[in-house]
Amino acid sequence: MKNSRRQFMIMSAAGACTLALNSKVQAQTMVSETDPQAAALGYKAVATTVDKAKYAKYAAGQECDNCALYQAKGSATQGGCSLFGTKQVAAKGWCSAYAKKA
Repeated sequence: MKNSRRQFMIMSAAGACTLALNSKVQAQTMVSETDPQAAALGYKAVATTVDKAKYAKYAAGQECDNCALYQAKGSATQGGCSLFGTKQVAAKGWCSAYAKKA
């Protein structure tokens, strides 16, 4: 089967769109509390469920959305965290690396 220039251009555009959408989908993957890195940091998707005996550093009001490592804008319910790469964390979550925003 002979491919034409038009077919090549269409397939190239489709491939580029697929790659762009794939990276968006990957960026929106939520980190799981059972993820090895999340477990090591004591990550909880809901900050009020943190074991205060195990993580004495935790204080009421500490949540991902007011942490310096949290990368979402506005009032998003989830966003990126520099500790978890492309995975996202819950805005109302918490981990032991919490650092209050300046």
